[in-house]
Amino acid sequence: MGQYKRMFLALLTIIGLAACQSGPPPFECTDAIDCVTIGPGEPIKVGAIQTLSGEVSPLGIDQVRAIELIMADRDNQLLGHPLQLQSEDSLCSGEGGTTAALKIVADPQIIGIIGTTCSGEAVTAAKVMSEAGLVMISGSNTSPSLTSITGEPGPNWQPGYFRTAHNDAVQGRVAATFAFEELGIRKAATINDGDAYTQGLTRVFNQAFTELGGEIVLATSVNKGDADMRPVLSSVADSGAELLYFPIFEPEGNFIALQTKEVEGLENIVLMGADALLTDTFLEVVGSAGIGMFFSGPASAIGSDYDAFVTQYKSNYGEAPLTPWHAFAADAVNILFQAIESSAVQDPKADGTLHIGRQALREAISATSGFQGLTGTLACDEYGDCSASKMQIVRLNDPAAGIEGLANNVVYTYTPGQ
Repeated sequence: MGQYKRMFLALLTIIGLAACQSGPPPFECTDAIDCVTIGPGEPIKVGAIQTLSGEVSPLGIDQVRAIELIMADRDNQLLGHPLQLQSEDSLCSGEGGTTAALKIVADPQIIGIIGTTCSGEAVTAAKVMSEAGLVMISGSNTSPSLTSITGEPGPNWQPGYFRTAHNDAVQGRVAATFAFEELGIRKAATINDGDAYTQGLTRVFNQAFTELGGEIVLATSVNKGDADMRPVLSSVADSGAELLYFPIFEPEGNFIALQTKEVEGLENIVLMGADALLTDTFLEVVGSAGIGMFFSGPASAIGSDYDAFVTQYKSNYGEAPLTPWHAFAADAVNILFQAIESSAVQDPKADGTLHIGRQALREAISATSGFQGLTGTLACDEYGDCSASKMQIVRLNDPAAGIEGLANNVVYTYTPGQ
């Protein structure tokens, strides 16, 4: 009996080994960076780096709300897993961007980031993000240095960085063209505040305006935190400028717009800001002093899908969107989720476990083409620019009409390829 028992046990061992060998092999990560494994029932984690306090906060709050709405539209689920959002305040500063990014990447389960709000904070945040192997998609960064300048990588470009917002290499040229060709301006002055956004935008404006035949009679700067703009505005008056272009955030942009009314020699100067000042708070603070002012920025989103999005936004938050950037952030979230869906691998155990390669996710976003978003048809290039790049100039006629009224008062439109 002992011999038969041993034979029987040996046969069971052989059958067991055969059964093991016939099953699917365990998952092995071959991604060039690393893989994030999400177990059964565990959340897919996404980070948001946005400016959530201070004068610039409407831009960041608007985008976090857009993220929340897109997640809710998916019932806060993706690939059978709950979605979880971690938001960090980046303060629209380089230091804030670093701190917020370090908090996000400290969690190795976070897949990607929607942000940042300001280009200046993106310079530092993108470096932290990239070194950690993540992806980041911004709905409002516009500095050329973050992606590409004339077809070459910008000095602050980082692998894994993308944006649905436009490249200011386009916006600066559109603003200069409008000033020269439509307004007949021949002498212009510009003011920046030293960060990547304002420096990049004024640099492009200055170059394009000069190429058209105009003269930049003054290219100067102020510091973040400055409140008395009269000295620099006196220099603008002395320069003989017919137009002042100041693509500066609040509150400094508010001070410039208000104090031009107090400086002799600026009674007839044309004022032009940019998308950083396309906020309800700017209109509330500046009021009638801003009437007649022009703003360069992205074209407003249109269409039935966008209308439905805005309706849901108003229902959830009890007010209209605060800035134009909610639509761009919504597109950023949907591109990220689409890329997660296309790059995720189901575990062979078939228990709901997912594996997401970090390099595979970057490549999936880079391959985005023909994406039908709220802001148009998007496609990402090799340096992370995904925007449809349609631009417009709006004129402030009635501050009481709010940001929606301003956005609808379009006086000039630029469409790529036309």
